[in-house]
This record gives sequence, C-alpha cells and structure tokens, in this order.
Amino acid sequence: QMQLAESGGGLVETGGSLTLSCATSGPMFNTYTIAWFRQAPGKEREFVAGRCWSGDNVVYTDYEDSVKGRFTISRDGPQSTVYLQMLSLNAEDTALYYCAGRGGFDSSQLSAASQYNFWGQGTQVTVSS
Repeated sequence: QMQLAESGGGLVETGGSLTLSCATSGPMFNTYTIAWFRQAPGKEREFVAGRCWSGDNVVYTDYEDSVKGRFTISRDGPQSTVYLQMLSLNAEDTALYYCAGRGGFDSSQLSAASQYNFWGQGTQVTVSS
C-alpha cells in the first residue's frame, strides 16, 4: 500500500518560507491524488492543497482560499516526492501538516479528509511573530 512520510517542518518568522516534502513509497497508482492538510491546536483538521496526477499529467489542483497565491503543491515526477512550497507565512499557518494519498481522483471530494486512505505522521510548522 502507499506509504507517505512528511519532512521539512520547522520554526520560521512571519513572512518567511518553508518547503514541506511528502516522500511516497510502496505500490503507486497511475492516477492518484495527494493532498496536504493541517491541524492547529484546538481546531479541526483542514484542507490546504491537493493535486491529482495521471501518469505525467496534472489532472486537477485546488487550494484552500487563505493559501492561494502563497502555497504551491508539486512533485519531481511520477511516483516521487510531493512538495508543498509555502511563502509569506503568518501565525495562522502554524499547525501540524499532514500529507494524505488515495488512488484515483474525485474533484468534488478533493478536500474531504475521509476520502484519503493513506496518511503520513505529520510535520510541525511554527510561525513566530
């Protein structure tokens, strides 16, 4: 089964940047979706960004409104590490960030955590003011 492992979190000042990595391993689907979610203390887990690939092609991408224009999801190539580049960070971005994966694609369910079968352990991002 798909295995995911996040890295790249840390402490950064307001306005700074970080790039998170989600290393993928195990059997991969030709068409699959990887999404980033985050959970701040006392809050529910929320969708951040997601992208579906089919072979070499990007099928669909979406971002949560508060990160549009600041965060970018990408990957090196098929069945490889997925990245979340985060720019202009602010205190509201402080959270535990998770990557999640599933085979196939459903644009209407991209932001639904319940649709993802595979999860990493999370990486902490802390933005200081």
